[in-house]
Formats: sequence, structure tokens, C-alpha cells
Amino acid sequence: MGVITYKPTSPGRRASTVNDFAEITDKRKRPEKSLCERLKKHGGRNHHGIITCRRRGGGARRLYRRIDFKRNKDNVEGTVVAIEYDPNRTCHIALIQYEDGEKRYILAPVGLTAGDKVESGDRVEPKVGNTMPLKNIPPGLDVHNIEMNVGQGGKLVRSAGGSARLMSRGENWSIVVLPSGEMREIRSECRATIGQVGNAEHQNLRWGKAGRMRHRGRRPRVRGNAQNPVAHPMGGGEGHRAGGRHPCSPKGILAKGGRTRSPNKTSNRRILRRRKSRRYGQLPKPKRT
Repeated sequence: MGVITYKPTSPGRRASTVNDFAEITDKRKRPEKSLCERLKKHGGRNHHGIITCRRRGGGARRLYRRIDFKRNKDNVEGTVVAIEYDPNRTCHIALIQYEDGEKRYILAPVGLTAGDKVESGDRVEPKVGNTMPLKNIPPGLDVHNIEMNVGQGGKLVRSAGGSARLMSRGENWSIVVLPSGEMREIRSECRATIGQVGNAEHQNLRWGKAGRMRHRGRRPRVRGNAQNPVAHPMGGGEGHRAGGRHPCSPKGILAKGGRTRSPNKTSNRRILRRRKSRRYGQLPKPKRT
């Protein structure tokens, strides 16, 4: 794929770039109706109608495509019908039609095109698009859509351009290095898909104007010190004052310098090496040019 830059006919066009969708098989093709369902919007509100996730609302209407993250149709060869765009995720998806006529959507890895064959099972060929347990994948290969529990379905490495590296495998546990740099143990019976997730250039897109973010359902963000004292702890004061306290949320929870991961997660003990974080001085700061 590539990134398209428009002529600077307006300030929004000058700063924005778009995807050329070169990987899409047919841009006019409608999604598979049997695999779609209505996506209801909540605007960041819970069942009481209270906003619990700020800056959400509006956006273009979407149809949700049900993705086969489990890949549990074993030893049945499927053919890639088309590579399609999915508005609900950063990567593209592939429509698979199996020999018995069933159709499913999967995440489209790099190099997978219409007409290719994919398969899942314990003893399948380790090629792009195939899914198999970690204990049968040759070490050193890039994988994605990795399960954390057997039969649960893929949970790790599902965004555009993501890939994990299988470092070693054992009878019970395998060691995988995630895109963040974290190294963790995963049960060898858990499944993963061979290859790197497609649409890798997504991270290079520039939205350019506020309107494109509104189309995605993202509302404007207002600084805390620009609000009134009744709306935010950092609000009020004369002029552009900093607020007199450390940055925090409207409820007073500190916004910087604290760890956000729960210490009670059961998977913490399977982490062999933490991900690199610039906050704690593990990564050098980027040099200014």
C-alpha cells in the first residue's frame, strides 16, 4: 500500500494524507451481509446515561464485520475471495470461503491476496495466513492474532502492521516477543497466525483536520485549565495559569507519572521482560534535528 498526498488546495488538504487502498480487491464491493451486524452507538455513556468515556460521540455510521479470531475450522482449506476495508479496525480483512461453502472474515496479513489458500489446524504448512499452535510453529517466524488462553481466540497483535516474534517453543510454554518489546510466556497449545498484519503504512497517515476525526466519532478535547472551577480541578484563575497542581482528570486522578496496569492481573507472572517505556528512563529521548 501507499500514502496519497493531495495538492494543497486548502489548509485541511495541505496537512492530510490518505490511504491509496492498493491492497483492496474491489473498492465497490459491499461487505458480506451474513457476516455483518448493526453497531449501536453509546456516545461514551454507560447504562445509566452517564458519560464514563469522554470525547466520544457522532461519527459515520458503521456495519460491524464479525471476525473469526478463533480460526477453529480445522483441516478445511479456504480460498481468499477478496481483501476488504474494515472501518472498525486499522488493518484490512480477508473474506474466506471454505470448501463446504461457509464464509468467514479474518485479519489480512501482508502478502495475502485474492485466490490464495489458507488453512488452520495442528499440522498445516507454516505459510502466511495459516493458523496453528505455537508448539508447531518454527522459531523465528513472525506471528499475529495470538491467543492468551487455549480456545479463547486471538487477543494479542491484531492492529495494522503488528507482528510478534516466536523466540522459542517448548512442550508447555513458548516465549514470544511482542511489538512493544515485552517478552512473555504463552501456553504452547495457544494458536497464532503466521505473518505480519497488513496495512502497515497506517501509522504514517496524517488526519489533517478536525472534521476527519469527527467522522471517526472523536469529539473535541478541552484543556482542564481552560474550564471553569466547577467543571475541572485545574480550572479557574486569572489569565493562563497552570492550575497550581499536578495534571489530573476531572475527578482528581493524577494523569502523569503513575502505572496504569493492574498489579493483580493473573498474566503478570508470565511476563519475562517488561515493555520499554520512555517514562521510566528505559528508552533514550529522541534527538531533535
